[in-house]
Amino acid sequence: MRKAKTIMSLALSAAMVTSMAATAPVMAAESESTDGFNLNLCIASEPQSIDPALNTAMDGSIMCHHMFEGLIKWADDGEGNAVTVPGQAESWDKETNDDGTVTYTVHLRDGIKWSDGQAVTAGDFEYSWKRLANPETAADYCYMIDMVKGYAEVADGSADPDTLGIKATDDTTLQIDLTYDCPYFEEIMAFPATFPVRKDMVEGSENWTFDPATYISNGPYKMKEWSHNSYILMEKNENYYDYENLGPDTIKFALLDDNNAILKGYNNGELDFIENLPVDEVATYLASGELNIADYIGTYYVCFNTEDEVFSDPAIRKAFSLVIDRNYIVDNVTQSGEVPATGYVPSGIYDADGASGDDFRTVGGEYYSVSEDDYEKNCEEARQILADAGYPDGKGFPTVEYLYNTDDKHKKIAEALQNMWQKELGVTVNLDNQDWNVFLQNRKNGDFQIARNGWIGDYNDPCTFLDMWYTGGGNNDAQYSNPDYDAQIDAAKDTSDQTERMKAFHAAEDILIGEDNVLAPLYFYTQPYMLKENIKGMYYTPLGYFFFAYATQE
Repeated sequence: MRKAKTIMSLALSAAMVTSMAATAPVMAAESESTDGFNLNLCIASEPQSIDPALNTAMDGSIMCHHMFEGLIKWADDGEGNAVTVPGQAESWDKETNDDGTVTYTVHLRDGIKWSDGQAVTAGDFEYSWKRLANPETAADYCYMIDMVKGYAEVADGSADPDTLGIKATDDTTLQIDLTYDCPYFEEIMAFPATFPVRKDMVEGSENWTFDPATYISNGPYKMKEWSHNSYILMEKNENYYDYENLGPDTIKFALLDDNNAILKGYNNGELDFIENLPVDEVATYLASGELNIADYIGTYYVCFNTEDEVFSDPAIRKAFSLVIDRNYIVDNVTQSGEVPATGYVPSGIYDADGASGDDFRTVGGEYYSVSEDDYEKNCEEARQILADAGYPDGKGFPTVEYLYNTDDKHKKIAEALQNMWQKELGVTVNLDNQDWNVFLQNRKNGDFQIARNGWIGDYNDPCTFLDMWYTGGGNNDAQYSNPDYDAQIDAAKDTSDQTERMKAFHAAEDILIGEDNVLAPLYFYTQPYMLKENIKGMYYTPLGYFFFAYATQE
């Protein structure tokens, strides 16, 4: 899942947004009640999409988690930690077949309803999963259900989506056939891309997500109002099966990308929860105890365009990676306990022995040293690489461009990288700051040379970090393609043996980072946030989701 601010769907024109934003209040919803418990949050600016199948970013995902619910959901373990429990499904049976395939039989809860009162059926899930897999949907996350029988043929267009191995046998029973025993499949059933959507709403309007009348959902909250580039207001869904236990009467997501304005809103009482504040304020709020730092399974990295004339050479990519002083960045720029990255897959991702053994990063080791004592040696190696490529001391190396999106922290990191590349390699790197909507599209299209990037695990398995770089993958912003890499991902997905799976995944990372240097990881994330002391009952998973549906106010 992308760790970034996101944008409106391209289906909504810029003119429409400008018109609506011009007349909308910045922080207050006119229809919001002043009575009851009204929770005010800010996690990012205008979301790219709140269509569960099309969203690819963390902010949209958090919103979807509040307005929709999958077969499985995340619940509080009593200590503020999110764990998976039955959601729209009451129970499920799992059967391993003689040929190694697996069949899940899922039984839905009795009486579950959409926010307009219509019954949620197994057919709604069948429709939604087939829509996700359908190439015409163009969902970047379609591959999340690639373990479902028939997916490969549907994805490449050689089979009709109706052949996908998911079928409603009646209104409350769903049969899902898998090609192998996928160890993280239950987390897939809790992932936003697999949430159900209503066929009549989706196919009835191209802009169905923008209007509360058509944005029919099945989760604890429903959309009440969307003032574009200002806020999204949600209210309790009276048709949700656990309505009586819900907390806030309304949850309002303020849509802001100015960290100074976000912090001001928190300090003056307009916001109860924020994730982003100015970099220069981090140390002060850490020292005061107001800024919390949570675990976060993710990696902040530099993404090279492997089809670019300059960065098509893995050696050049390696040189640019080696001179990054990762300790400087986490100690002097981000300052929130981030860990210098020694590889791509972050700490905290399970290896073959799961939670009881060493994690994937520990087993995989380091691809380069992040010891301060070794930094100069890394730089010497990088300079030699450039000299061998015909650019001694950077002479003759073309001016290149680093792309990043509007954010105080991203800007300071970009400036630090620019200085390191200039000082240590003698190359000129211009910085290009773009609004998130333009930035995201350009990065996805490969219209860049070097770009800021970041990824948060969608489930606890190395696959969530590695299969995205498969040739033609929807989230493969590097435009990377290597048949040997693809073969290792295929091998990992062709077996249920954890030892063999991890062996293939480690081999894949060896190619991605150790040989091809497709990415330059900077650090492993932490999750800073600030929450008013009188708000209780928020819970969180290190996959990045915050949950407020059962929060209380003291």
